[in-house]
Amino acid sequence: MTATQPPLTAHRFAMRFSSTPRGARLARRLCGTRLDAWGVPYGSDAHDAVTLVVAELCANAVRHGHVAGRDFHVLLTADPATGTVRIEISDTRGERLPHLPTATAQDGDSGRGLLLVEALADRWGWSPRAGGGPGKTVWAECTGLSLS
Repeated sequence: MTATQPPLTAHRFAMRFSSTPRGARLARRLCGTRLDAWGVPYGSDAHDAVTLVVAELCANAVRHGHVAGRDFHVLLTADPATGTVRIEISDTRGERLPHLPTATAQDGDSGRGLLLVEALADRWGWSPRAGGGPGKTVWAECTGLSLS
């Protein structure tokens, strides 16, 4: 997948989180709060979809991108002019690259996160972590949103 440049934005939220389930949960909640403040209200289909994409990418950063003592980084941007929200989750584990599963066990309770991202986001992909640091950034874009 090829990387695209984030749009010029009117809204931006960036923060580091501990690479733990608690950190992923906090990231999801804070992104949900930002979306609501930016005009994507709680309980709307758009809010639920973007928040689920955030949750899945953060969970993957914790589960597959965890390096002891290293945090993951969230960058959430929104461009009201284009109605685009971009989610970028960076971790420090560059050798474990995201890919869609070829087959998932019917009764398994994991392995479907990127399938959800694929279904909910208009585009997604990954790139090497910016700034020359170790790791990768997994990004997704949701378009057609009404933002203030």
